[in-house]
Amino acid sequence: MRKLSKRNILWIVPIGILGIFWYFYGPQKDITDNEYITYVKNYSYEEHTKTLEDAFASACENPSWIYFETQKGQDVVEVEGDCSVNSKVAKVNVQFLVDSAMTNVQSGAMLVDHKMQKETDRDQFLLTLVQ
Repeated sequence: MRKLSKRNILWIVPIGILGIFWYFYGPQKDITDNEYITYVKNYSYEEHTKTLEDAFASACENPSWIYFETQKGQDVVEVEGDCSVNSKVAKVNVQFLVDSAMTNVQSGAMLVDHKMQKETDRDQFLLTLVQ
């Protein structure tokens, strides 16, 4: 068996380092069930009695709930589904920001067919969902 040359070592070490970074920082599985998702699902928006889970289940096809934490440590729950927007079915993503004590939920970004929506459009969409 041959000895490892400097040239081989200079290839093996960086590949090993890249493998370690990929393992720790590479793509992660989506978190689809935790306490933040449960809290947002059971949250009643704007003092209405209908929960967000019921609202999205009745208005959207196949809603899926995903939790993630931003680089700044903000806890975010995102709902994805095919919902009726302006009399058309479109792919909708709505993010909800949850404080760490789970006492408040704020509506975040909303995308319709991968296009960012204005805050007023997002708020109107959410109000029509819960009514």
